[in-house]
Amino acid sequence: MKKYNLLSFILLGITFSNCGDTKKGENSIFNFDTSKFKEQYQPQEALSLEILNPKEKAIDSIVYFTNDKKIASKKGLEKLTFELKDQKLGYQNLKALVYYDGGNSEATARVELVSNIHPKLLKYTIVNTYPHDIKAYTQGLEFYRDTLYEGTGQYGKSQLKKTDYKTGKVYKEIELDSKYFGEGITILNNKVYQLTWKENEGYVYNADTFKKEKTFSYFKNIEGWGLTNDGKNLYQSDGTEKIWIIDPVTLKEIDFINVYSYETKIKSVNELEWIDGKIYGNVYQKDAIAVINPKNGAVEGIINLADLNNKITKLPDTDVLNGIAYNPKTKTIFVTGKNWDKMFEIKITE
Repeated sequence: MKKYNLLSFILLGITFSNCGDTKKGENSIFNFDTSKFKEQYQPQEALSLEILNPKEKAIDSIVYFTNDKKIASKKGLEKLTFELKDQKLGYQNLKALVYYDGGNSEATARVELVSNIHPKLLKYTIVNTYPHDIKAYTQGLEFYRDTLYEGTGQYGKSQLKKTDYKTGKVYKEIELDSKYFGEGITILNNKVYQLTWKENEGYVYNADTFKKEKTFSYFKNIEGWGLTNDGKNLYQSDGTEKIWIIDPVTLKEIDFINVYSYETKIKSVNELEWIDGKIYGNVYQKDAIAVINPKNGAVEGIINLADLNNKITKLPDTDVLNGIAYNPKTKTIFVTGKNWDKMFEIKITE
């Protein structure tokens, strides 16, 4: 087995996406010539787009789109070479708007763009071990001014709190209403953003006082999972392969990326952390962290943390690895899990 397939097993278990899904348009007048299409493409490749005209209509021009964004216009039936290097990973929904005889008609098709990056297996060393509240079902973890903030889940047990990471002492905490299941958190501009799981609702608090400043609805009907920020925008996971880029003021979608480890779509991306220009993401129920390029969604590295399970106290409610916090003061990463009694400070190396 090739090394990159082994790394995908660490992340997945493994579940391959449905690759054989080149979608042909059902248009009876024009169609894309899909006879030369492959099931998957990589960013260094290009698509040759050609429209079939079986009824021999007089074609004036064709306007091409991918994912509803215009990419080119051509006169007549002139072919189009479409470079994929600047496209986001995931399905490319192709559309050709064909103008003919004073009218127009559409042709559609779909191909999958996957990563060409073979993820590196990264190593870690444990620097320190600290106590962690074994009752905390960790959903979000982040440092702010050398203080550790944590969001926890479970109905009737969800909290937001800030603690002394060395001792576990709680400085301040608030509880969510019992009908809400707390999820990921992040801090930006002295505001704490917190998600809920299935309630399609989030909150904005003052980071110092925990006074709730805003309740907001998600921009679409999705689940709330992980949350982080790059100093400008928020990044939200929803349990699929998508990470949404969100405006922190309007809380509306700006864009999104799809997460791929080489040729494989990575679903269940959970708790997120922004570290040195990359997104570090827990993959739910896989004791691993994926290092994700936020520009295109490609997994560039994988940290296998399965051995940490042997260093914690196992109780009936002890759950999976979840929780990543980068401390810029120490330049180390802190990781824990749901109902873990320990938190580990680690350093990452290749």
